[in-house]
Amino acid sequence: MAGLDFVYGYWNATLSSIPQYTGLSASTFFTVVALVFGIYYLISVLFAQAPVEHVPMEPLPPPQQLGEITAEELRAYDGTDPNKPLLMAIKAQIYDVSRSRAFYGPGGPYALFAGKDASRALAKMSFEEKDLTGDIEGLSPYEAEALTDWEYKFMSKYQKVGTVKQIPVSDKSENVPTTPTPDAESETSKVE
Repeated sequence: MAGLDFVYGYWNATLSSIPQYTGLSASTFFTVVALVFGIYYLISVLFAQAPVEHVPMEPLPPPQQLGEITAEELRAYDGTDPNKPLLMAIKAQIYDVSRSRAFYGPGGPYALFAGKDASRALAKMSFEEKDLTGDIEGLSPYEAEALTDWEYKFMSKYQKVGTVKQIPVSDKSENVPTTPTPDAESETSKVE
């Protein structure tokens, strides 16, 4: 019974000290406390986030070596086909960037680089279509250094899976149509 007297005495002391510290009657104090807890509960229920279902992702298949492919063949690996790896090239070296699909895949901030040799765009830090090429001629020293930095980042982070086949530029004289000049026509007509 002594324990019950202690609890009763403690409760009475608490009730008598509430008006001294808060300036409220005990019943008003407990009403305010109950309202605060009620509002907190209501807000926490209204704004609680729905439970997120964690869907296990399938592990990525190991990168497959492609060997040497053309730039046209590389375009098929731009992430639009979920069954194909996501590839990107720098300085004609092709890297599997599938594990960074959020960045290089469809809808990602760097999706325009996927399926291409984006050397010039990376060197110039450009998102323009005209710079999405492997042509690195005419880069400034600063741009060449930036490209080298990108190359080192890709070499350390992604696995190289192939190279872009370089199509030799044929001699321009072979592509010039052979049309007779006006002088040659006049000489031909003089001979007849």
